[in-house]
Amino acid sequence: MSDENYTTSFLVDRTPEQAFNAIVDPRAWWSRAIEGDTDKPGAVFYYHYQNLHRCVLKTTESVPGKKVVWHVLHNDFNFTEDETEWTGTDIVFEITRRGAQTEVRFTHVGLVPAYECYSICSDAWGTYVRGSLRDLIATGEGAPNPIEEIVTRVRGNARAA
Repeated sequence: MSDENYTTSFLVDRTPEQAFNAIVDPRAWWSRAIEGDTDKPGAVFYYHYQNLHRCVLKTTESVPGKKVVWHVLHNDFNFTEDETEWTGTDIVFEITRRGAQTEVRFTHVGLVPAYECYSICSDAWGTYVRGSLRDLIATGEGAPNPIEEIVTRVRGNARAA
């Protein structure tokens, strides 16, 4: 079953360290609404996208220039029968030098074709990883989800209190 995990990869003309630094900054390529630390082992962070998807992730491995692993502690989808499909899965980034280029290999261990969300989630990961993350590493500019108006309002109210 391990060969069924969603995997994608790309090459960039940047160093492994540049790739690593981009990966551990998911606000710059995945979502500006991510809350919490994302760049050190043991850190827990929160992702949400509108009312469609919320999850809590923990950085379980972070080796500069080589590897990043996020473990999904909790997940909520509002578009699948089993809202928790990602819970207990691992999101793995492996970074390898390939001649003059750097390869980033992304694997969502546990995201398999049997999951109801597989088609939607694999398509989304492809857009974020092969598109936004690759662009961030290559050009310094990713295309993350923006912070939604409600998040901005809640953050503003919290600071004012």
